[in-house]
Amino acid sequence: MRKLVEATLVSLDGVVGSPEEWALPYWDEENKDYAHAQLGDVDAFLLGRVTYEKFAAAWSQVSGDPYLDTINRLPKFVASAGLRETTWNATLIHGDVAAEVARLKSQPGKTLMKYGTGQLDRTLISHGLIDEFHFSVFPLVVGRGLRLFDGIDTSGLNLQLTGTKTFGNGIIQLTYVPGTAHPTRTGL
Repeated sequence: MRKLVEATLVSLDGVVGSPEEWALPYWDEENKDYAHAQLGDVDAFLLGRVTYEKFAAAWSQVSGDPYLDTINRLPKFVASAGLRETTWNATLIHGDVAAEVARLKSQPGKTLMKYGTGQLDRTLISHGLIDEFHFSVFPLVVGRGLRLFDGIDTSGLNLQLTGTKTFGNGIIQLTYVPGTAHPTRTGL
């Protein structure tokens, strides 16, 4: 059975929207090499429409970069009610997104990687389909924009920290897995 990992870039104040506008000055070779190494365990991507369209426009024509070459080569599954066709080695998910993602996870293979946090997460979180969250927390305050989990019911999402990685540029990657219960609060 495959695992679904969601990886997203987030500012200190929780902004995830438009990372191409604020994250790039921090994203260096150390981060890129680490992200590329993570793709060694990935055999497909799951993307929402907005992320798919941004990535396909920016990355599909790039070649000669090992990280982007790997992304371009891997198959992609795109959840969208509005798209009618795809390019960039992508297949549209039709019908019940939760059922189709569960089917993809049940197949043999490596990890399914989902970049970004947005509309698709409503379905994935409510159906318990995400096995691991990788949040790359950037050392800056963006101020405004779409925030992590905006508009998503997270009342049943209890996360347990399972790993951290600190980069020389101040970015910290936090790895969480969904847990079964909130930790008990004592001594407040």
